[in-house]
Amino acid sequence: MHYWLIKSEPSSFSIEDLAAAPKKTTCWDGVRNYQARNFMKSMQKGDRCIFYHSNAEPPAAVGIAEVVKEAYPDHTALDPNDHHYDPKATPEKPIWEMVDVKFVAAFPRAISLEELRGVKALSGMELLRKGSRLSVTPVTAAEFRTIEKLAAKKS
Repeated sequence: MHYWLIKSEPSSFSIEDLAAAPKKTTCWDGVRNYQARNFMKSMQKGDRCIFYHSNAEPPAAVGIAEVVKEAYPDHTALDPNDHHYDPKATPEKPIWEMVDVKFVAAFPRAISLEELRGVKALSGMELLRKGSRLSVTPVTAAEFRTIEKLAAKKS
């Protein structure tokens, strides 16, 4: 099993939206960065993801999702009426990928970016690197466990 961090703005799609989705599952579409797309292409069924609310007050890790379908072409890139449309994408060369994820759990409390930055065991996380803006990044098993433990602690 591998571990990941997936970011979403809660005003676009929150952990609560995932929990309320049919079968608590949705496609993770709209990734338009090649490195993040390549990370998604490495995701395997059963991998676990830290669900992170970006562009929030405060930005925070808020729960866990599981990959339930491996990468396949992102159809939103082909739809001119979708805000993720990419005119360079074609059915023959779709360019962009997506995976399906399923809600596993919301954390009992959100773990803010500031709190994550203060944890030595997380100092190597891509999320915490200055200037990092990738919406999909790998997380080590130790980092994943550390975040789970932080979420269980009383604030």
